[in-house]
Amino acid sequence: MGLWGSKQKVEPISDSLDTPWKNVDWTKKEDLEKKLTDIQLNHPELNQFRILLYGPVGAGKSSFINSVQSVFKGEIITKAGEESGANKSFTKKYKAYTVINSNSETLPFIFNDALGLENGTHNGVDPEDIVSALQGHIKDGYKFNPINPLSEEDQDFIREPTLQDKVHCLVSVVPANTISHMDNSYIEKMKYIRNKASDLCIPNVVVMTKVDADVCPLVKKDLTQIYRSRKIKEKMQECSNRLGPTMKNIFPVSNYHEESETNDTKDVLILTALLQIVNRAKNYVYEQHNICE
Repeated sequence: MGLWGSKQKVEPISDSLDTPWKNVDWTKKEDLEKKLTDIQLNHPELNQFRILLYGPVGAGKSSFINSVQSVFKGEIITKAGEESGANKSFTKKYKAYTVINSNSETLPFIFNDALGLENGTHNGVDPEDIVSALQGHIKDGYKFNPINPLSEEDQDFIREPTLQDKVHCLVSVVPANTISHMDNSYIEKMKYIRNKASDLCIPNVVVMTKVDADVCPLVKKDLTQIYRSRKIKEKMQECSNRLGPTMKNIFPVSNYHEESETNDTKDVLILTALLQIVNRAKNYVYEQHNICE
């Protein structure tokens, strides 16, 4: 073909980056487990760090709790209620979940799950209930009411919360496969909650779930390639742009949802995120509530 008739061949952009933007040692599962088991509370009022998970319905909040339980037990655990493809939240009550390992040791952190966020008003959890939980005002077992959030007159309202009642790290759970078309009403509710946490100096991070749900074929085939994935990095950047957290505060994970047994690769990714979350909770307690000797 002549000069004017020639067409330049366009090479497709690879899903894989030349170098990972974060290095993960996939052989360090036992080291990560030990670090999390041995974390010191360093405060006389604390029995465990409290981590609160919230996010849209079906984001994978309960699934993340179950996945953490599964990692430490070495078998698939389903203590926190979860439902596949749910349009309505399975979680109805404010409930704390302890984590116990295969040696029957109780770990130094607990999770609280919340009713999921839904589109519009009077649907899903009221953001003010999440704010009350952050401040330690909600009793375990409180049933969420989308129309009427908890008030000081309610019997489930804790008037004088202790440090143990309060939340020490807030986790926004966001699915990678829906962040691009997530309705702005969800984003505004999550921004409001994150801003309230920041006002209280409570650290807040994002756990990005469903990274292997048809988001990136590279990651779906090999989870160890997650920090080489161009598409996963783009999803994380989009989450940062829409919701506000920096990239270093977004942790991609792959929850257990159809497996019949655990595997070390998923475990390491979950433990890597969890260690960052617990360390932030520990730093918060030290900086905000440390009692000088």
